[in-house]
Amino acid sequence: MLLSANLEATRDLLAPARVIFYMLTLVAGLLTFVPFQRRLALPGLALEGVAGSFLLLYTLAFVPPPTAWLLALPDTTVYVLLALGLFWSVSATVMPAIHALGRWAFRARARQYDLRRARRQAHELGLLAALCVGLAGLRVLTPVPVLLLALILGVAELLFLSFVETKT
Repeated sequence: MLLSANLEATRDLLAPARVIFYMLTLVAGLLTFVPFQRRLALPGLALEGVAGSFLLLYTLAFVPPPTAWLLALPDTTVYVLLALGLFWSVSATVMPAIHALGRWAFRARARQYDLRRARRQAHELGLLAALCVGLAGLRVLTPVPVLLLALILGVAELLFLSFVETKT
């Protein structure tokens, strides 16, 4: 529906095509993230996943694409909406995998079941995706800045792992 219908043409918020899009997006998000939240006992995953995927798909479907760079005032809100939706979507998508990988990789039982660590690491990956949107908006998205951002976030995570105590 996102690719085939001209959803941007209808300006009414409650137009039938838009309502169908809203419902399909919400149902897809709920069917994706609620089972992971219940099975892995990750509180807040469904809310973050549904909100992020809805915001991302709504921005892609109904918000006109930016025509200028990030600091041009009319287009700044478009970049912010896209970055926020991408941050929430990526964070919620990778959180179950990070939680499962942490249960496998860490030897200490407190680190294995630390939900704050899994959430923090997922948000760091979401932040990397959102910062890539910012780099694209500034027209400097190349591999070198992305690798530098990943290195900065990796070092920050290593510092968090070495200094932050786990709750048992």
